[in-house]
Amino acid sequence: MSMSTHVVGFKPPDDKWKKMKAVYDACKAAQINPPEDVEDFFSNGPPDDRGVEVSIEKLPCTKKYNDESSDGFEVDIKKLPPDVTVIRFYNSW
Repeated sequence: MSMSTHVVGFKPPDDKWKKMKAVYDACKAAQINPPEDVEDFFSNGPPDDRGVEVSIEKLPCTKKYNDESSDGFEVDIKKLPPDVTVIRFYNSW
């Protein structure tokens, strides 16, 4: 099993996020699948309290980093989209 490292950004919850979350929660309570546009809005997963996930791995603000004993990412925070306020680095297996 191999491990991979990822980096994503988050736009904070706004009115649209709150409305989409209300729809998502109502559908889950009714035990039905949320509409496709709601699923797409939340990247086909449950809503994250941090807000809307934004892929930043391939944006100009992010580049791969490695040296002899480590691999990862460098993020130039001055080049982030202006509405991204949280950055999450995570490993997955």
